[in-house]
Amino acid sequence: MAEAIVLADTIIPLEELTLMDDYMFAAVMRDEMNLKPLLEYILKVKIVGIEFIEPQKTEKEGYGSHGIRLDMYVRDDKGRVFNVEVQTSSKKNLPKRMRYYQSVIDINVLAPGVDYSKLKPSFVIFICNYDPFGKSRYIYTFENRCIEEEDLLFGDETQKVVVNTKGSVGEISRELKEVLIYLDEGRATGSYTQQLDDAVRMIKSSEERRHEYVVMMIRDMEKIEEGKEIGKEIGKEIGKIIGFVDACRDDG
Repeated sequence: MAEAIVLADTIIPLEELTLMDDYMFAAVMRDEMNLKPLLEYILKVKIVGIEFIEPQKTEKEGYGSHGIRLDMYVRDDKGRVFNVEVQTSSKKNLPKRMRYYQSVIDINVLAPGVDYSKLKPSFVIFICNYDPFGKSRYIYTFENRCIEEEDLLFGDETQKVVVNTKGSVGEISRELKEVLIYLDEGRATGSYTQQLDDAVRMIKSSEERRHEYVVMMIRDMEKIEEGKEIGKEIGKEIGKIIGFVDACRDDG
């Protein structure tokens, strides 16, 4: 219990979270009325309805694989699958992280023995508060295509979309610009962003949400500490093995 209290002292208070924080983003976007417009603004598509596929779902393929928690993982009325994440730390491995997320989604949606043709179009969307590619674009959209024939799409029906809240290049809707301003600065400048801001305020005032947030953060931090301890033990064992090998060489 004492350890949990120490961990809790390092948690950012719920009142200080913004929509760019994982927990707040997931909590706000659990409401279809908040998530559906965001998907429509980013992808420029019409979505009639969406089905939530276990929000904040953790995927783990097996022993030794990377575990990921999908912030918003949904399917629309046409069967298209969308995963939306917020990213606040500039990491050079973002493209390969998106590749991994895409593979996890495909494995999850296709049951064993089902033909690959049943895979539906899927979109992995990362919303970043930094420019990962340095081109100042609002949106970077990536599809697989032939290098030799640029007009020839691969046809796997996957898209990886990176949204840059600090962008200035490209044509986007007024509504999406307002969303990016809200995500970057916390200013609601339109009806939809005011709706998001109201949702954020409501969550911050909820005791139930506060408890949920603290419990989740403590569990995450405990897992990190457990991982560090396991790493130390593995390091010790590797050290013993190296020492044994060196001793054998000296004896030889």
